[in-house]
Amino acid sequence: MFSIADTQSELMDCLLDMGQLLLSCGAEISRVEDTVSRMGMAYGAEQVDAFVITSIISLSMKFPGREAVTETRRIYSSSGNDFYRLEKLNDLSRRCCASPLPVSELHEKLRHIDAGRKPMSVILIGSFLGASSFALFFGGSPADALVSGIFALGICFLQKALAKTKINPVGENLLLSFVTGLAAGLLCAALPSLSMDMILIGDIMLLIPGLAITNSVRNMLVGDTISGVIRLTECLIWACALAGGFMTALLLLRIILKAV
Repeated sequence: MFSIADTQSELMDCLLDMGQLLLSCGAEISRVEDTVSRMGMAYGAEQVDAFVITSIISLSMKFPGREAVTETRRIYSSSGNDFYRLEKLNDLSRRCCASPLPVSELHEKLRHIDAGRKPMSVILIGSFLGASSFALFFGGSPADALVSGIFALGICFLQKALAKTKINPVGENLLLSFVTGLAAGLLCAALPSLSMDMILIGDIMLLIPGLAITNSVRNMLVGDTISGVIRLTECLIWACALAGGFMTALLLLRIILKAV
């Protein structure tokens, strides 16, 4: 249980960590605010005010006999979808609301969840099947689906490498789309039987921020207008980066083929 030895500041750090992790896993704004508020009340706070947008979490808590304390955390990256960690975070928050853990234990569990990732094999299989299925769905041949799936594996490995560079989502999408478009174009030029359009359609589906767009619209509908507009604007910029990367690759490919 939450004891007198656990300081209010330590608890707030844990709750800010929880909010940041939820955002990074793709949780909607209302879920983050509700989770942080419920956990704060479960630990004995008589008032908890949480304000969350995609780039900032502001948390104010007041315990009986203490002054209200406010902390703000800047969120530099809130993009991404990780239902594997999101499920674990939801389970941890429910357990804490039912029976609060010592703050030190809560901090350790959050650190453990943050360090945990979905197995790479699952990501590779899912990406391969997703890209291949979309290529077939939109009229591609089995060969197009196979090539699209192989490129999807390359996208996964490239995303993993780019994650270490802390590149922003716009730059990441621009680079991924450029490399994928150029590679697909060169392969289709060498093997005219393949359809570059079908191959790229399958791979584009892996990069489009569909869930983020859905969450942005949902946020606006439930009253989180600022967060919804910010997220929707980000998604449109990401989509423009994807289109720009593919267009640049196609223009460069045309120049290369003419030179040859």
